[in-house]
Amino acid sequence: MRILTLLFFLILQIGFVSAQTIRFAHITDTHTGGSTASEDLVRTIDDINRQTDVDLVILSGDITEFGSDQELLEAKEIISKLNKPWYIVPGNHDSKWSESGNNSFVRIFGAEGFAFEKNGFLFIGTASGPNMRMAPGLVPREQMVFLDSILGHMKNPDEPIIFVNHYPLDESLSNGYEVIDKLKTRNIQVSLLGHGHANKLFNFEGIPGVMGRSNLRAKNEIGGYNIATLTPDTLFYSERTPGVKTNPVWCKVPLSMRNFLQDTTKWPRPDFSINSKYPQVKVEWQFQDQCDIGTGITCMGKFAVYANTKGEIVALDKNSGKISWLFQTSGKIYSTPAISGNHIVCASTDKNIYCLNLKSGKPEWKLETGKPIVASPVIDQNTVYIGSSEGIFRAIDLLSGKLMWQFDGVTNFVETKPLVFEGAVYFGSWGNSFYALDKQTGKLLWKHEKYANRMLSPAAVWPVAANGKVFIVAPDRRMTALDAKTGAEIWDSGKYSCRESIGISNDGKLVYIKNMQEGNVLAFHTLPNKQSLAWECQAELGYEIAPSPIVENENLIFVPTGSGIIVAIDKQTHQVAWKYKLSNALINAVNPISNNQVLVSSMDGCVACLEF
Repeated sequence: MRILTLLFFLILQIGFVSAQTIRFAHITDTHTGGSTASEDLVRTIDDINRQTDVDLVILSGDITEFGSDQELLEAKEIISKLNKPWYIVPGNHDSKWSESGNNSFVRIFGAEGFAFEKNGFLFIGTASGPNMRMAPGLVPREQMVFLDSILGHMKNPDEPIIFVNHYPLDESLSNGYEVIDKLKTRNIQVSLLGHGHANKLFNFEGIPGVMGRSNLRAKNEIGGYNIATLTPDTLFYSERTPGVKTNPVWCKVPLSMRNFLQDTTKWPRPDFSINSKYPQVKVEWQFQDQCDIGTGITCMGKFAVYANTKGEIVALDKNSGKISWLFQTSGKIYSTPAISGNHIVCASTDKNIYCLNLKSGKPEWKLETGKPIVASPVIDQNTVYIGSSEGIFRAIDLLSGKLMWQFDGVTNFVETKPLVFEGAVYFGSWGNSFYALDKQTGKLLWKHEKYANRMLSPAAVWPVAANGKVFIVAPDRRMTALDAKTGAEIWDSGKYSCRESIGISNDGKLVYIKNMQEGNVLAFHTLPNKQSLAWECQAELGYEIAPSPIVENENLIFVPTGSGIIVAIDKQTHQVAWKYKLSNALINAVNPISNNQVLVSSMDGCVACLEF
């Protein structure tokens, strides 16, 4: 189906032939798992198989609706019936809600990206994220390395390139500007994409972009895709209604050496000028990890521990940022480590829960599970509580690693860090449910269900509690207070837009959220039996969907964002005390380690200690 990188490099050394006409099908946004998606995809595959003049097929992401193993396998079974070469990349629906932590797409389809030559054209495809965390798209670091490798090994830099990514190369992709800059070092002709479910022509800083329609039928009787004809001097796009007709050409892209359009208006690059407005914030230390980071940083004593998508659990000296030790697992990690005493617990998508010695990094025990784990553990009185992707929630003895109890009634997978509160453990799953279990026995105390769509589940939020209430926010943009003992809904409000980020004051009197639309930070009283606003800060966060938790320390409230900015709000004045932009990607978490220092990590692999 695809050319291995080593073989591809050998081909590059041979050179390339003059560009010749290629006819290919561009399928995108098939969303297998949706109501008519499989039927629509089968119809399209059958239609392509009947066309003898189609040379190959490009599938540009959102192959599934929810990224589940079942949906991926179903899509693979259908797509594999193609009688011509096909090349595929994942989209955000395949990576954001991945029960396997983005391992299954590679296992089932063989890779997340591709590179091949055809008739004098070089086709390159990359994954686009966001991986596991709700945020703008982000081409993973390993995919950026892959792109670098392909471009760097081209024997002739003038070979015309066709680039494929699910996202537009604009502000919806956090590092889209980096991709543009890399592509412009070579003879990029056009970027092919999906995501928008519509046929549309773009201009990405002079690089033509062609978005294809979704394969879904939507409100029509039949879905559709595009037939592309690539000649040495022009790319033609025509929409195809499977089994019916090919419509007239709707898009023509002229091709030429260094094919940049006249309008080269630049998308904004990351602007770090905000840091100069708050000179009281200094970087104590900072470094760039070799891959993405999807976890927070946990501290104990002199150690600060996080994990990355290479599968490493990394311990730093919190004072210098230097690596003290690292432990390699066999799968990507999205589990924020938990520390108690000299023990650190973290789960990996290699299907294991690990307990390591904090000082040495040596394993003390591991517990094998049936599926990859993307959930985070919490430790309470020498008991580890953690959910998984196999419909199980476990309590494990911290010292021995022995299973104390397990609850087998979880619908869909667990991503969150659970909350232990007043004798119970609370968590949500991507199965429309929020659970309360007895922390001693694992017995189900209650289950809260009200979400009609699994994508609205309270599954990414780290719940908080006070005054007999558990507080959650969810993708339905509502804030909810539940009775901790019974699960009864005390109040449920959509008055203030929010998503999956929440926090609580150290004294338990206030619960914090951030607006999704208005960009404000709000505090609510926890005692009343109705939603009661305490104060609102005009924080100017912009459109904010990052699920990272809000934390309080001393007189400051720290708010992570999806744009790489950490916002500190004065608890007394309710005004912004300072902001600091670390990256252009999602901030995973902020961990205060003193009254004037915080540790932070970003999704694109940046780790820093800020002093203020």
